[in-house]
Parts: sequence; C-alpha cells; structure tokens
Amino acid sequence: MREGLPTPAPDDALDEALPAEEGPIEAEIRLCEVPTDMHGWRIDRALARLIPEFSRSYLQQLMADGAVQLRGAAVIKQAARIAAGERLQVELRPTQQAMAFVPQAMALDVVFEDADLLVVNKPAGLVVHPAAGNWSGTLLNGLLAHHAGAASLPRAGIVHRLDKDTSGLMLVGKSRRAVEALVRAIAAREVNRQYLALAHGRWSGAAEQGVEQPIGRDNRNRLRMAVVLQDGTSGKPAQTTFTLLEGSDQACLVACKLHTGRTHQIRVHMAWLGHPLVGDTLYGGRVLWGMGRQALHATRLRLQHPTSGQSLDFQSTPPADFMDALVQSGLQYNLTPLG
Repeated sequence: MREGLPTPAPDDALDEALPAEEGPIEAEIRLCEVPTDMHGWRIDRALARLIPEFSRSYLQQLMADGAVQLRGAAVIKQAARIAAGERLQVELRPTQQAMAFVPQAMALDVVFEDADLLVVNKPAGLVVHPAAGNWSGTLLNGLLAHHAGAASLPRAGIVHRLDKDTSGLMLVGKSRRAVEALVRAIAAREVNRQYLALAHGRWSGAAEQGVEQPIGRDNRNRLRMAVVLQDGTSGKPAQTTFTLLEGSDQACLVACKLHTGRTHQIRVHMAWLGHPLVGDTLYGGRVLWGMGRQALHATRLRLQHPTSGQSLDFQSTPPADFMDALVQSGLQYNLTPLG
C-alpha cells in the first residue's frame, strides 16, 4: 500500500468524482501488542514506532477517522496513554492518493495515437491529474485504462496540463523515451501551443501584443494567480503573445500563443490587459451568452514527433458551448490557422 504520492499544483476542483472501476481497495488490519518499554507512552508516538512504514501524521489521521481501537473502542485522542501488554487494532486504510492511481475506463477523444505519442481532445469539465478534491475520474485515470504502459510512466505520460474548464488538445507520451523528449521540447519552447479565447471588451492597441509579466500566487486570494513582482520568490517569468482575430464593442476573439506554461497564464495575462475571459468569474469575467466556464480552448499543437522527428500539426475546433457563445456575441471564427 502506498501512503501517498507526489501531486502537482491542483487543477480546479472536479464537481463530481467518478467511482473507481476496480472497486474499493481493501484495508489491512494490523494487530500490535504494546511492549514493556512503551508502557505509558502516548498512543500516537507508540503507533509511529510500531508501524514505522507510515508517517505519524497518517497514523494520527487514522485515529481521527476512528480506525484505531484500544480495549475494543475507537481511540480518538492522540495523547491517550497505553500500557504494556495492551493490544491495538489498526485499520490501515488506503489514502485518497493511493486510491487515485487506478484505471478508470472512459471515452477519450483521440486525435492521434501511435506507440509513443497520444494526442487527445480534452473536454471542458475533465480534471487532468488527481489532486485534493478530485481523486478519481481524471484524465490520468482514463490513461491508465487506455494502455497498459501508462502505469510505468510518470503521471501516466502527462507532460503538460489544462485547467478543468479549459477544453482542447493535450500531448501525452506513451513511452518513457517519448515522455522525456516531450518534456525537453516543451521546456525548450519547441512545441507551438495556441489557444482561442473569447474575452470581454473592445480590443485596444496593436492587433498583436506580447505580454511578458511574471505570475505568482495572489496574496489576497490564494485560489488565484496574479501578475506579481519577479523577486525570485513570488513570481515566475511568463510570456504570452495575443493576436486579435475579430472584435466588437462587447467582446474580442483572441488567438493566444504560450511561450511559458504557468498556472492560469492566459487567464491572468488577459485579465491584466483588461480583457477577462467570458465566463471566467475567478478573474473578473462574467457568465454571458450561455458560457459558464472560462471561454478558452487549446486549438492547435505543432511539434516534432518525440521519437521519429516527423513534423506534426494538430488542430481542434472549439466545442459547442464556445461556438454558441461566439454566435451570440456576433463574432465569427475563421478556421484558417495562424502561422
């Protein structure tokens, strides 16, 4: 049993977690007799010595959940004292992290697949990686069910992320060699990632604008990111290029090219420009034209194949809610890709 697994910065919470296809993981019942040299110890300290493969905080959580029994009753108080010869019964329940990394069959919209590379079109509402608040029903769970090799890869081959409510194209490595090559290519900015964003307000200034402003956690709201000072602790470099495709007095349709990959980067930079995304209430946007999520879609990926070196170019039309919002806004989407 794994006590815990490393998790990256979380996506937005998944509203309804799906049950694991394989059913619950069985708990282990551990019986421990208190030795003479532990007489009078606090129970949490004794458990940490008696079951050393788990952390003290994990064992304390088990106590809080009623999973530790002494003299036939659950022990909640961590400071309770034990006596030599007493027997403890501990139900070693799997943590949420351990239960998260299980295969869950789901319908993946596969755009491309071979032995080394998978390109999927992620729907809005799907969380990419398990994290606090959504330990199942994620893309990672679907990848573990999609192909056997995913279990042996870091994060099941996921090399970049989309927010829960952002739709569009994602790259996934299917072999360790491919994963490592994709990570290098993204770090070297050799993967061209373009997005479409529908935002509030009339666009002003040049049709193409570059924003190079550092992004870090918003000190006033820890759920948000913000443009912050790049002082080595609060902000990391972030660069985005925005190109106006069409605009009106009410809204603008913008192509966004990522040069870096900070959390919520496009959403933060667009809000900083004074154009929060339609539906993006976290960053000042409003629910409008039926768009109840941020109007952001990963529409294009260009790269060299991670093992063959072949030039690849994938495109994805925005989903129905995005297109309906465009129609209601009076704007149009030209399918001709940008350079």
